[in-house]
Amino acid sequence: MIMSKETLIKSIREIPDFPIPGILFYDVTTLFKDPWCLQELSNIMFDMYKDKGITKVVGIESRGFIMGPILATRLNAGFIPIRKPGKLPAETIEESYDKEYGKDTVQIHKDALDENDVVLLHDDLLATGGTMKAACELVKRLKPKKVYVNFIIELKDLNGKSLFGDDVEVESVLSL
Repeated sequence: MIMSKETLIKSIREIPDFPIPGILFYDVTTLFKDPWCLQELSNIMFDMYKDKGITKVVGIESRGFIMGPILATRLNAGFIPIRKPGKLPAETIEESYDKEYGKDTVQIHKDALDENDVVLLHDDLLATGGTMKAACELVKRLKPKKVYVNFIIELKDLNGKSLFGDDVEVESVLSL
């Protein structure tokens, strides 16, 4: 079954005032529970990166842990988690950032990547970009050859892409 991006967009559940009043949350779990939507997302993202030489897919906690390993498997790459503090067992480096509704910190294992890696950083949604910018800074500190950034959804009006320099390609499957 071939799906359109409009069909994928219609499959996303919108939850007003979550996690705080004034935020419209786009729930991608509705895409994941539908086998056709999940397969279509996997196919689209694989096609976007199949010729980029990706060696590691880095997923951001927690929704980046769903499509990230699927992409890693399809791209014949490893999977690396970026997590909140206290969740990774080995030595880590961390980056703090401001987000739409507070401050947060993310960590990665210090030995997760090296200069031979071509990295695909993945998360579900690009809003203002704070989480992914922090994740991107963490990854860059480990000096990979190249970094690509991918989202399922980009909220274009929030202009999150503007946080990233020309050295990082930022793409999303869907734009709202």
